[in-house]
Amino acid sequence: MKVLNLQCARQHSFEGWFASEDDFQSQLLRGLVECPLCADKAVQKMPSAPRLNLGAQAARRETVNAPTNAEAGDKPSQVQVSGSNAVSVHSDQHYAQQGAFLKAMRHVMANTEDVGQRFADEARSMHYGDIEARNIRGQVSRQEAVELIEEGIEVMPLPTLSALKETLQ
Repeated sequence: MKVLNLQCARQHSFEGWFASEDDFQSQLLRGLVECPLCADKAVQKMPSAPRLNLGAQAARRETVNAPTNAEAGDKPSQVQVSGSNAVSVHSDQHYAQQGAFLKAMRHVMANTEDVGQRFADEARSMHYGDIEARNIRGQVSRQEAVELIEEGIEVMPLPTLSALKETLQ
């Protein structure tokens, strides 16, 4: 089993589990790998550094021997190598924000009724008291959303996340 660090074109980072490198490449070519946050299929494999022990120091210096150039008769020289805890492009805070976003979206999904294309009609009926108010979600065009807002009906656009329809590992 290979666990890969992946990233979409919108810089969302996530893990993918694959049987092998060939399995990953095959699924990628068939369009089966997508970002769980935005469903972007432009996914790339990111470098990973498993089992790095960087310690608590913000930066440290180590002295190592540089290779010699035997033909020129050079002697070994000392080289300073700087280290840093900033291995990843994304911080723990970035991953925490992604997780909080997914949690909030799952809460919305669990506590609303999907009325699909009937959203505008249902929202109007609730607004004007024709039916009992409840939490709903659905789809409307941009024009329909503007019309609802102009009528004083509060609406909020939400992303459609395929990851919310199933369990994420």
